[in-house]
Amino acid sequence: MHAHCEQPRSLRRIVVASVFGNALEWYDFFLYGTAAALVFGPLFFPPGTDPVIGTLGAFAGFAVGFVARPLGGLIFGHLGDRHGRKNALVITLSMMGGATFLMGLLPTFEQVGYLAPICLVILRIVQGIASGGEWGGGVLMLSENAPAKRVGFYAAWSQLGVSGGFVLSAVAFYLVQMLPEPDFMSWGWRLPFLLSILIFGVGIYIRRRLPESREFEAAVAKNEVQAHPPALQVLREHPKAVLQAMGLRVAENGGAYIFLSFSMAYAKFTGLSTQVVLIGVMLAMTVEAFSILFWGWLSDRIGRRAVYAIGSVSLALFAFPFFWLMDTHQPLLVYLALLLGLPFSHAAMIGTQPALMGELFPTHVRYTGLAMGHEIASIFAGGLAPLAATALFAVYRDAWPVSLMLVFFSVITTLTLLSISRNRPYAMQEASA
Repeated sequence: MHAHCEQPRSLRRIVVASVFGNALEWYDFFLYGTAAALVFGPLFFPPGTDPVIGTLGAFAGFAVGFVARPLGGLIFGHLGDRHGRKNALVITLSMMGGATFLMGLLPTFEQVGYLAPICLVILRIVQGIASGGEWGGGVLMLSENAPAKRVGFYAAWSQLGVSGGFVLSAVAFYLVQMLPEPDFMSWGWRLPFLLSILIFGVGIYIRRRLPESREFEAAVAKNEVQAHPPALQVLREHPKAVLQAMGLRVAENGGAYIFLSFSMAYAKFTGLSTQVVLIGVMLAMTVEAFSILFWGWLSDRIGRRAVYAIGSVSLALFAFPFFWLMDTHQPLLVYLALLLGLPFSHAAMIGTQPALMGELFPTHVRYTGLAMGHEIASIFAGGLAPLAATALFAVYRDAWPVSLMLVFFSVITTLTLLSISRNRPYAMQEASA
């Protein structure tokens, strides 16, 4: 009886700690996306640069962070599969907190010339490496400790941290944007970055007190932890699973960054108030935090593939209406566009993703497999999506090519879902043993 009571209590602690730690990590990562749309162009690139080109340069830095993510996935996947999920997560948070704090101290182009964007990109690479190791570990701390029949629901809590991080970063920027424009551009934008130092301290305290994943401990007890690098084993034994994990990411990640980062830049270029879009994003991401849990719960009931398909197919259906609603410049219709794109379409995919992806790999290489598939795809989907969208807009000065890009993302992910078997050979059932 005592053990039975202890397990839910321990799981609750893991849920709270994972969501909080994850939210803090992603707060740091998302700050760059908002700043890239609003301030990095004019501050870190030569004066007189076309605003669209300056924003394009800032989003190129955004993309570099994503290019670094697979490297982080390999490093921390290796650490997590060999030495435990918890240790890897403490290191990722330390790197992310330090890099973000330093961004808040960076001199501008006016002060140090081209050294400014170079330093910005270097810190973005450190952020990318840290976030590449964060997601897989955060997911596994929850999914590998959950009861077998509720893996979808508990794993979805890890994504709540992603939404929470975005809401925190959007709130921080919304508040500092209330400052007079000269104050915001000279020092106000730095405040959300400098706050990272407080976040870092709290996050490390929480992470260090977490228990290790029970499935990882079971794998150690059975002597299943391999001596050779997990990445080689994943590529040798599970190449199809890595490709499937990548395919699942395309519509989810690409769609998310069009709705989140590019929509902010699109508003600026078309004369729509960025304040309206920021409020809409905060509203949509707050609603999404709850809808993610609903979709994760539903995936335990009707199956992972069915729920994921709801998200990927609806992305194609919303691709054109999203920008039509934005173009009205009516706040309520802009909010509707973001509510359709995020809590409905995106959340159905992101809420189901941790459990669906985790079940593609066995325990002893799961961290590495998850990290590889998830992060390699993030380069092409999340990293390049706002960059490609801004480039298309710069050429056509219209949103229809961006809508076509969203339809293309949807097709890739829907075809990937069809390739995934109904039975789940690596369903996370050891935790209920």
